Amino acid sequence: MKKLLSISIIAVLAFVSTAFTNITVSDDHATVSNKTLNEIQTIVSVAAGNDNFTTLVAAVKAAGLVDTLNSDGPFTVFAPVNDAFAKLPDGTVTTLLKPENKDMLTAILTYHVVAGKFMAADVVKAIKANDGAFKIATVQGGTLTASLSGNNVILTDSKGNKSTVVIADVDASNGVVHAIDTVVMP
Repeated sequence: MKKLLSISIIAVLAFVSTAFTNITVSDDHATVSNKTLNEIQTIVSVAAGNDNFTTLVAAVKAAGLVDTLNSDGPFTVFAPVNDAFAKLPDGTVTTLLKPENKDMLTAILTYHVVAGKFMAADVVKAIKANDGAFKIATVQGGTLTASLSGNNVILTDSKGNKSTVVIADVDASNGVVHAIDTVVMP
């Protein structure tokens, strides 16, 4: 709880002061380095510039989604951190990265993407306006359900699995990234 609270406080302070693109999360704290609005990178560049998203970046490349996520958008990406991929059963990531599984990988990744730019405040407002649960249409065609647990935004996938937004409002030139702690599945 202490780790999540410190990450949340740092993320809010960084968002209020300026847009940010590089975040390092360790067991003890989060470090945020700021960039001016003129230096904001695309969603892919933001992820590629952060060691916490190396598995996601490899998956985006294997699925052939780099150009799409570098396009104008805007997109909202619920981006699983490396530890989220590590929670999957042994061998899952290796299997998904194989060329013959590109369609399955693409479906999983696009299930994490929403058309439009939705900041954390927008998501929370939608949750509250919809009696505590808001259905989000994904680019993949499925839905995620956003809800609140205390001050945390929780995403529930189509199989009932839950993921927590651990860092919100990482601004990109073509949208916004919200880091999540578990891979959601269509």
